[in-house]
Amino acid sequence: MAITIKGDKELDNTYSIRNKVLRINLNENIYGAFAEIGAGQETVRNFFRVGDASGTVAKTLSAYSKDFSDAIYGVEPQGRYVTETRLKRMLAYETELMEERITREKYPDKLFFTYANTVTTIDFAKKYKGHGWLGIRFQTHPEEAYSEIIIHVQFHETNAALQQITLGTMGVNLIYGAYYQHDKPKKLLKYLFDHLHKDQIEIDTINFTGPVFEEVDNRLMSLELVKNGMTDAVMFSPKGQNILPANVLYKKNILTLRGSFRPVTRVNMSMLEKSLELFLNERKVDKDKTVVIFEITLSNLKAEGEIDEKDFMDRAKLLCALGQTVMISNFQEYYKVVEYFSQFTSERMGLTMGVNTFMDIFDEKYYRHLSGGILEAFGKLFFKNLKVYLYPLKDRETGAITTSENLKVHPRMQKLFKYFKDNGRVIDITDYDPEILDIYSREVFQMISEGKSGWEDMLPEETTIMIKENNMFQNPFKQ
Repeated sequence: MAITIKGDKELDNTYSIRNKVLRINLNENIYGAFAEIGAGQETVRNFFRVGDASGTVAKTLSAYSKDFSDAIYGVEPQGRYVTETRLKRMLAYETELMEERITREKYPDKLFFTYANTVTTIDFAKKYKGHGWLGIRFQTHPEEAYSEIIIHVQFHETNAALQQITLGTMGVNLIYGAYYQHDKPKKLLKYLFDHLHKDQIEIDTINFTGPVFEEVDNRLMSLELVKNGMTDAVMFSPKGQNILPANVLYKKNILTLRGSFRPVTRVNMSMLEKSLELFLNERKVDKDKTVVIFEITLSNLKAEGEIDEKDFMDRAKLLCALGQTVMISNFQEYYKVVEYFSQFTSERMGLTMGVNTFMDIFDEKYYRHLSGGILEAFGKLFFKNLKVYLYPLKDRETGAITTSENLKVHPRMQKLFKYFKDNGRVIDITDYDPEILDIYSREVFQMISEGKSGWEDMLPEETTIMIKENNMFQNPFKQ
């Protein structure tokens, strides 16, 4: 059943932007402040245009001047204004001010909200397309503690005026969704794109907090963003919080390990540790400016059918417990990962992978959609200073170890492989433990799900403890 808010008036059921705004404006109890700084002044304009805004808009503020903005919300230490920190300051300040000036004694039924955004649109040279933070702090019952939705957007349109209109539409969708769709956050996420197209704007970070979202795990909301095509990649921190990829990757050296991590094994951790040692020994790689990313592709999550959210959360929790930053992406090919990272940094990059995965990269069938085929893909993959750190493969029958020195690629690919090998772009991980080369996560998962023993020593100790204590991976994917 659709949510109704005390004070709602009868309207037709079409969800046009006008009707959404009108429904809010005609409700005498929904009352709030709008604070839009930088290039984003379009949201509140929608509320003024449809009429009866006096019952909804307690205050509107538009601050273009950094000095005025600083005087109201405080000075930003790094001098950056389009940040999550700035947005949260705006939401906190305006909410507190409204509580001070609109008394509960006089307005006992009011449901207060504060909507804010801080945005920069495309520059004159059209070099930077622009981005922004927007959010709402709101109540669904009088005197209820505030809940909050905060999102980060990237603009894709190449006209500043169009970007502003798009932002205004998403702002309306956010306010309407907060009040009328907060009980179904996954649907709320989709409704943020009402009357918008993904080619216009991208949401790459979202966080829900507060009493109406107590049951929401923001990592699942990140997964929804990628599943719905609202963004190509999302990240969350070791603490399980959704984080903006640009903040993590900006001007950093990046080492990436891709896998299913179902569950993360001793082999995965060995691959990371040994490749990280090699990576940090590279010229110009500063440890303090280096990040490690564990990447799970959407195709990995869908390997056995539809995505199982519990299974996903089990993997996420285990990686977070090991102190890892996790990225979920829809990049099937490695070169797309490199292209994505290249948006944020020109520093060194490294990819850690096993021999089997590396040999797959040389399969031409994966690049038929590219006009330049495998040569185009490799030109993008080995971008600037990228190196591949190769973990060996053990043949179970013969015990033979395969490295870059003896692996076999298709005859047509031999010269291409030799080129990258001779130029130091492929580095063998030679310091490995041969005793763990027989560990495969797929087999470990099967043992766990079937209630067998013997898998415990195949995983990091803390991972084994968590799986046992929380009954993880007890139910395999539905066929």
